[in-house]
Amino acid sequence: MRVLVTGGAGYIGSHTVLQLLQEGLQVSVIDNFSNSSPESLRRVVGIAGQNLDAYQIDLLDTSRLTQAVCEIKPDAVIHFAGLKAVGESVSQPLKYYKNNVVGTLNLLEAMDEAECRTIVFSSSATVYGDSTDLPLRENTPRNATNPYGRTKLHIEEMLEELAASDSRWRIANLRYFNPVGAHESGLIGEDPQGIPNNLMPFVAQVAIGKRTEVQVFGGDYSTADGTGVRDYIHVLDLAAGHLAALDYLSNAQGVHVWNLGSGAGSSVLEVIDAFARISGRSVPYQITDRRPGDVAESYAHPEKARLDLGWKAERGLEQMVEDMWRWQSKNPDGFPEVAMEFLHQDELALFISGNQKLPSTD
Repeated sequence: MRVLVTGGAGYIGSHTVLQLLQEGLQVSVIDNFSNSSPESLRRVVGIAGQNLDAYQIDLLDTSRLTQAVCEIKPDAVIHFAGLKAVGESVSQPLKYYKNNVVGTLNLLEAMDEAECRTIVFSSSATVYGDSTDLPLRENTPRNATNPYGRTKLHIEEMLEELAASDSRWRIANLRYFNPVGAHESGLIGEDPQGIPNNLMPFVAQVAIGKRTEVQVFGGDYSTADGTGVRDYIHVLDLAAGHLAALDYLSNAQGVHVWNLGSGAGSSVLEVIDAFARISGRSVPYQITDRRPGDVAESYAHPEKARLDLGWKAERGLEQMVEDMWRWQSKNPDGFPEVAMEFLHQDELALFISGNQKLPSTD
């Protein structure tokens, strides 16, 4: 089976590509490397000992995209590629609609031309907006409250309408919560560009000394310690959810939706305390005013994924923090700038060999 992964060099994408390779599947990656590094793919194939083809293509480049998808002839697509910063989406909404929605439309048209009609879409719990109807279930009304979340909602709706018009399509919309952690080797992990948008990578950068303190937005919520509670899920559990959904679609047409979360929440202070304890480093923080639109708690009801996919989150907060800290401490500045000789840039396909010398994991 050949699987095409868009955004496969990114944080969640790279961990999913690794699991696909370890399952013996053939993998091709499309990524424009605007928010990711080809070094992540080099390390992935080194860990797996398997090869892959990568295509340095933007989803807005319709001609090269269609050429690549028709050349790959995938049996299925896992679609991660997209912009994902909520704050940036508010200040640059057109950029997000063009990149995320139009890019997905281009991908679907290319898939249709290549006669591939199976897709696992990387959606988000942001489609639920600021709902306080907890735990969040797949039938909780969708009410995205920012441009990023609305791009995910619009894509979900586009996929639903596509499946209604053509019964050959097999579609999974995976709404996941807060991915954290890293591969246990410490070789791949989250490498945010600039100031991290999410809590745990920010905390990790404070622990490593790159940033001075964590701003905690709100300390007077009706939670156990007054700080916001969120559902964190280990990136390896999340990757496994994509493989489970892909397997499910082999025998199921139409659109299927699953929440991928732990079903429990951790507060901001619990995350900070866990990082300080496990890293042995000080993690200073300051409680500031709440941010508009933030809710006190948000966590999934993951039972449908357990029943349908046989999937559940296996790793708890301690493991998430341990793996995140291992990645951060071994890679304090993220992925290094690397020479591109191992990518055949004169060809459409960028072949990456599994016979790669990797950094030490000691």
